[in-house]
Amino acid sequence: MSREGWWTLAADGASRGNPGWAGAGAILRDGEGRVKAELSRPLGLATNNQAEYQALLLGLEEALRLGVQRLRVQMDSELVVRQLSGRYRVRNKRLAPLYLRAVSALQDLEAYDIVHVRREYNAEADALASRAAKSQGRSAAAGSHRGSG
Repeated sequence: MSREGWWTLAADGASRGNPGWAGAGAILRDGEGRVKAELSRPLGLATNNQAEYQALLLGLEEALRLGVQRLRVQMDSELVVRQLSGRYRVRNKRLAPLYLRAVSALQDLEAYDIVHVRREYNAEADALASRAAKSQGRSAAAGSHRGSG
């Protein structure tokens, strides 16, 4: 299959605790490999798997907003990749709505491919997700100190 016109989305979620303060990160590259979007979002309290789905949705929403038609998604979450490829069923009631949103967004694309990559190949998205997760821990800790005076 020709990869002409295919964009790449690297997405990752992070949770500092499980559940814990979580963040989503995604990087979107065009067919030439140029970074078109670096996305990061704090998620509040969430599990790691919820954060992984939120990262995917963050990237998919941006890809669709930019008019991307063909997308290669790479994630280091084996669970999310296998659920979206139909190899695993979604049994967790909290993940089911996120899964359905992801399936719906993927169906808006002309073509897509989802692949599992090792963590070291997703380092940029991981860094964005980790930064978003950490930012909440600091602000929450600061907020708790203000009221204790």
